Amino acid sequence: MSIVMDPRRTDPPPVVQTAAMLWLAAVAFGAFEAVLMVSQQLYEGTATFAEMLPQAGFRLAVFAGAVFLALRLKRGENWARLTLAVTLGIFGTLSLVIEPARWLLAGGSISEAVAGAGAMELIFAGSRILHLIAVLGAVTLMFQPRANAYVKSA
Repeated sequence: MSIVMDPRRTDPPPVVQTAAMLWLAAVAFGAFEAVLMVSQQLYEGTATFAEMLPQAGFRLAVFAGAVFLALRLKRGENWARLTLAVTLGIFGTLSLVIEPARWLLAGGSISEAVAGAGAMELIFAGSRILHLIAVLGAVTLMFQPRANAYVKSA
C-alpha cells in the first residue's frame, strides 16, 4: 500500500501551524476550566452530576468541533478558518469575557477580587486568561498574509 501525496501541496506555514496549536491549547484550557467548575460545584453541592450532564455534553461537543476545525485549518481549508473565527473567535470570546465584564460594570474591583481569591479562583482565572490569549492569538495568526496565501493555494 502506498500513500499518494499531492505534489502541489505544501506543509502549512508556521503561522498556520501555530494558530492550529493555539486552538488546541484553547481547547485544553477550556477542558481544564470545565473540570474545575464541575469539581467545585460537586464539592459545594450546588449541582448534581446529572444536572451538569447537558452542559458537559455541550462543552464536549464544542471541544470536539474545535479540534476538528483546527486540524482542518492546518490543512488549509478556508471554511474551517472562517468557522473558527466566527464561532469561537467571536462568540467563544464573548462567552469568556461577558461575566467578568458584567461584574466589573456592576462595580467589581480586580484588586479586591485578587485579594479575596483562594487558590481555586486564582488557578481558574489564570487558565481563563491563557485561554483568552490562545484564542486571540490563533485568530490573529490565521489571518496573517502567509496564512491567507496558504489557504488560497489549498
